Amino acid sequence: MMSAQFCKILCNFGAEVLFGLFPLGGSTMVNTKGYRRGTRYLFARGFRKHGVEHLSTYLRVYKRGDYVDIKGNGAFQKGMPHKFYHGKTGRVFNVTPHALGVTVNKRVRHRVIPKRINVRIEHVKHSKCRQDFLERSKKNREIRAEARKQGIKVSCKRQPQGPRPAHFVKLNGKQEPELLQPIPYEFIA
Repeated sequence: MMSAQFCKILCNFGAEVLFGLFPLGGSTMVNTKGYRRGTRYLFARGFRKHGVEHLSTYLRVYKRGDYVDIKGNGAFQKGMPHKFYHGKTGRVFNVTPHALGVTVNKRVRHRVIPKRINVRIEHVKHSKCRQDFLERSKKNREIRAEARKQGIKVSCKRQPQGPRPAHFVKLNGKQEPELLQPIPYEFIA
């Protein structure tokens, strides 16, 4: 016995329903909610980067407080971060034999939540986000120490690049400077 609803659908749409030309659900697109959906290219290995992982990945030393970049490695499913954290920078709060605990900031609507995730070391690498700052700090300390010896005051603040300084233009005797001025207004009646 066919249900009344199915009979009604058959009467309205006929052969389209029978042969799958018109979906019964009403929606034409599927929207999977999988944990790794949409990562076909995100977690794919780079060109000529397939194969066995280098030992240097496992020999890196991580300490609490280090900044690390999270980059999911598609060759290792264990300890892989969620796609949201791919490309994010976080700070190590815990070190285990094969994995790290990393604190990453996540923006949720109007606030930023520090999230703590566990990621295996295949999916992280040391970040260079503080390298420029540390080099600049070291250079500034040296400049201040030198200035203290000489007894002068020095500013270590970064300054924006200003306009080009004044300079003379060589004409080589060929080009004459052209004076540009507005044409006077003439009233034509």
